[in-house]
Amino acid sequence: MNEIGVSKEELDTPTLLADLDLVEKNILRMADYLRPRKTKLRAHTKVHRIPFLAHKQLTAGAVGVCCQKVSEAEVMVAAGVNDVIVTNEIVTPQKIKRLVALAKSATVSLPLDNEHNAQLISRIASEEEAHVGVFVDVHMGSQRCGVEPGEPALKLARSVSGLKGLRLKGLMGFEGHLSWIEPREKRRTEVEKAETLLVKTKTLIENSGIHVENISTGSTGTYDVTTNNPEITELQAGTYVLMDGEYHKHVPEFECALTVLATVISRPDDGRAITDAGLMSISTALGKPQVTKRDDIEVQQLHAENTILRTKSQSKITIGDKIELIPSYLDGTMNCYRQVYATRHGRVESTWKTSRDTSN
Repeated sequence: MNEIGVSKEELDTPTLLADLDLVEKNILRMADYLRPRKTKLRAHTKVHRIPFLAHKQLTAGAVGVCCQKVSEAEVMVAAGVNDVIVTNEIVTPQKIKRLVALAKSATVSLPLDNEHNAQLISRIASEEEAHVGVFVDVHMGSQRCGVEPGEPALKLARSVSGLKGLRLKGLMGFEGHLSWIEPREKRRTEVEKAETLLVKTKTLIENSGIHVENISTGSTGTYDVTTNNPEITELQAGTYVLMDGEYHKHVPEFECALTVLATVISRPDDGRAITDAGLMSISTALGKPQVTKRDDIEVQQLHAENTILRTKSQSKITIGDKIELIPSYLDGTMNCYRQVYATRHGRVESTWKTSRDTSN
């Protein structure tokens, strides 16, 4: 069946919808904000993993994209995206070889937080006569990857700068743990404090004679702080394009454009309705989804293949009705689907294949 042009109400469920008007509004809002600033967008695609959206972000001014996995980078490069950072430590020879292969046809970079990893990538890149860009991954308090700022980062930068097959491109930091701090002014203070670690580390490294071309960091939740620091060259933001229910609470200027369409399959009593979308269709990693465009029902509980809705006494919802649910967590929800239906004014305008079946 060719779904182009059909009403979203005619689609089988559960299925994933993206409102194109809201998607484009979000992309334009970020692009307009960044246009007068020195910091440029490096669009993080780990949320959507859809080349069509990546190209829309690039057209709007992004200098490149981020991916979280080698397989995602392979999809993006195959679709014509020519500047990719895999924002995760890549340590196994198998994945490094795939990354080096990509580097022969695109600008490909990755973060490092230890010398052994750098030497392995250097050896494989040299054997293949390729060059891979590398960023010193600086720990900013997330308790995830990264070498400590200051002298430890300088030591690693010195090691990397002397290795064949590698090109030191700068510093990278992860500050996602700060993205949801409230109130927003407190978030600003904490982000500025963390980013100062990167700037001071850059100064230390450059004073040793090593040029630091880029500082790549930030997120959707910190975009209005990160981009006001003239030392930071790239903002790594991605969730803003589609936006989920939980993140929206902290950056409400970006709209929730992604929903799961579900069908009511049972109405056992006046207080309950049951849909055909459950935990296998929508991630609850950050909480329950929200019902959109209705105030007579709310989500009570999710099971494997069903969502239980609590209905108010005046609710007229009945079997066969379609509802839309805003996920609390986009990344996990996107991973449940192979295809997204892009709609405009309630009708399907295009379909997007996802890379959800890639495993590494």
